[in-house]
Amino acid sequence: MILVFGGTTEGRIAAKVLDESGAIYYYSTRSDVQDIQLAHGVRLTGTMELAQMKVFCHEHDIALIIDATHPFAQNLHYNVVNLAQQLGVPLIRVNRIFPPHDANLVWCRDYDDAISQLNKHNVERLIAFTGVNTIGKLKDYWQHNECWFRILDRDESREATATAGFPQDHLVYYESHGTEQLLKQLQPQAIITKESGTSGGFVEKVDAARRNGVLTFVVECPPYPSAPGLAIEHVNGPHGLRRAVEKLLPEFYPLHSGITTGTCATAAAIAATTRLTTGETPSVVAVVLPNDETIQVPVIYGEGYASVFKEAGDDPDITNGIEIRASVTLSNKFEILGGEGVGIFTVPGFDYPPGEPAINKGPRQMMRDNIKQNVRIVISVPEGVAKAKRTFNPRLGIEGGISIIGVSGIVKPFSEEAFIESIRKCMQVAKASGAERVVINSGGKSERFVKTLYPDLPQQAFVEYGNYIGETLSIANELGIKNVTLGVMLGKAVKLAAGNLDTHSRRSTMDKDFISSMLHEAGCDIDISNITLARELWEIIPQDKLQAFATVVINHCAEHCGKLLPNGKLLILMITNDGVIYG
Repeated sequence: MILVFGGTTEGRIAAKVLDESGAIYYYSTRSDVQDIQLAHGVRLTGTMELAQMKVFCHEHDIALIIDATHPFAQNLHYNVVNLAQQLGVPLIRVNRIFPPHDANLVWCRDYDDAISQLNKHNVERLIAFTGVNTIGKLKDYWQHNECWFRILDRDESREATATAGFPQDHLVYYESHGTEQLLKQLQPQAIITKESGTSGGFVEKVDAARRNGVLTFVVECPPYPSAPGLAIEHVNGPHGLRRAVEKLLPEFYPLHSGITTGTCATAAAIAATTRLTTGETPSVVAVVLPNDETIQVPVIYGEGYASVFKEAGDDPDITNGIEIRASVTLSNKFEILGGEGVGIFTVPGFDYPPGEPAINKGPRQMMRDNIKQNVRIVISVPEGVAKAKRTFNPRLGIEGGISIIGVSGIVKPFSEEAFIESIRKCMQVAKASGAERVVINSGGKSERFVKTLYPDLPQQAFVEYGNYIGETLSIANELGIKNVTLGVMLGKAVKLAAGNLDTHSRRSTMDKDFISSMLHEAGCDIDISNITLARELWEIIPQDKLQAFATVVINHCAEHCGKLLPNGKLLILMITNDGVIYG
């Protein structure tokens, strides 16, 4: 069993990651203020001291602890670390992502140092964004200077300020006062904030202060405690958290995740660059994923290269276990080339034109983001030519090897039964949220675009269907959900329009004859015999025919999907790769 200490943005991340398993876990917060929907978690509220924590863990067979609390919750951190050490159970710390230290900010070790720095800079008008619990810590400053504190609009927060003796007319509230508005209204000389990371609004506050010519003082995040003999796994995002849970409590997830060929190539390139520029050969390198979190990837070295062996987890991937190498030399520009075993694009429609190595846009950007210097990187896959024959690459127009792919950098496997059950749980949570509409999408990209149409819907109202459109709509009908928006991109839309309610490539393929018939129906008779991917249609259909074609595809989709939601209203939206939405 897993015990999570949450209550923050990171706590939400932990809950979402653990819910993917379908297993029960415990989620503890000091109060019930945080609004969070748990699909499988058991909510605990109330402060627990160390002795109470130990009793709870013994009674509930806790085998793993996850600390996803605020980075400044020092007392709780010490209790959690001592708890894990005394129980002899592993601990995962979910950290925030912190921007690098900006030399233009005034960094303070603690609140005493902050008071000293404020006085040194002769700051007499200050807005504090450090929270109600720091009012007492800054008392020696605000007793002698004009200071406002922005706090949450809660009775307990006002009571705390009154107890500290802080003037009530100098309180402002998060709910009604934005940072930019406050700076213009109060005209402070400076602001003070915690080093709260990207999820804590740190960057937004600093940027607003800079735009208004206001100096920023930052109280540094305290280091996370350690304990003799206790190995703490530090992660800073959902993918790293899941991989850490899989490592420390393998039985929690029925299927384990892996890493993409793009992540493997990036890790190998980082290692090869490190050896070239520093002479060092680390056995593990840190890779920053597209979502800005960092994961650790094992690497090895050979004569003139570094390499990573692909780990696909429990995903049935033909490339599992293959070696992906990177050779790096200095250059006057940043270059990525394909070597042995990396395929070549031979037809248009991919991220890059024919003749380019089959290394997709996502992995190339990962390498560029992780290696910030001019080098020439050559990616090679010794087994690539043989493996490619067992993939769809030759049929797609990729010849001579495998492709280096990956959007998120991580492979998340699901059995069909587990995936559908996960959809069911998410749909149940969506209904429980009380949202007036549920929005279903194939994945994060389409969801991001459609979210702009529904800014007021809670996160729980957005559900990923993967390829199981028919199953998801049937579940919506079973649950009595009345309003559903279906977001779909063209590759799945043309399959769905032909009646394929499961759009996985194992069960359905792009039917060019049927697409031609839909184009004819839209008054657009063009030759599509040479297209490889459905998304190429966006480029070859005349602009003045796009809406007509989209309408035809949506109408055919509605013929098949509407029957599955007989008691509700279904809105189908077709989304382009650039985020244009047709309805």
